[in-house]
Amino acid sequence: MRLVFASLLALAAVPVVAQQHGQLPTEAPGAPDPARAVAGTYQVNPDHTQVLFTLSHLGFSEYTGMFTVPTGTLTLDPKNPAADKVDVTFPIAKVRTTVPELDAHLQTADFFNAAKYPTAHFVSTKVTQTGDGAATIDGNLTFHGVTRPISLDARFVGAGKGIMGPPNPNIGFAATTTIKRSDWGMGFGVPLVSDDVLLTINAAFEQK
Repeated sequence: MRLVFASLLALAAVPVVAQQHGQLPTEAPGAPDPARAVAGTYQVNPDHTQVLFTLSHLGFSEYTGMFTVPTGTLTLDPKNPAADKVDVTFPIAKVRTTVPELDAHLQTADFFNAAKYPTAHFVSTKVTQTGDGAATIDGNLTFHGVTRPISLDARFVGAGKGIMGPPNPNIGFAATTTIKRSDWGMGFGVPLVSDDVLLTINAAFEQK
């Protein structure tokens, strides 16, 4: 019944979107075409950007959670990738898993300690193009009161004009890296919960 109700709501929303933005496009507005990338300063799209973390739980399974609703900017120069800059902050209180009790526990001093360290922050120090649509983003990650360098393997996902609101340039990237949480003072539960953590960043930006 819930699935049917959700489907009806989604169908009902389609005419509203069409009225607000005209006829819906017949294909996705973004594409992995570097020629579509527009230079300038972009804002993080908080509704479509995620910071995912995946680790081993008891050696039986891999478990993934995420931080949502980040803020930040991207400075982009397609003709000079070395001048690109990323600066993103994400709130620790927005950590989410599939278990509300675990969400609450992750915010305690055992793990992220959201009361003492309410945000995490990444700022790039160097961007190096490594291939067609690929780059390495070096920067500093401040997490749990500790700042350490990390290196992200980034992939260009797509660019184009947005369809929600003004047709501003949009661009998106995906990036991954592996860190040790104990390097940021979060060793609780090791090795039952792995020290190694895979970070996956799905980042959407819009030029305002």
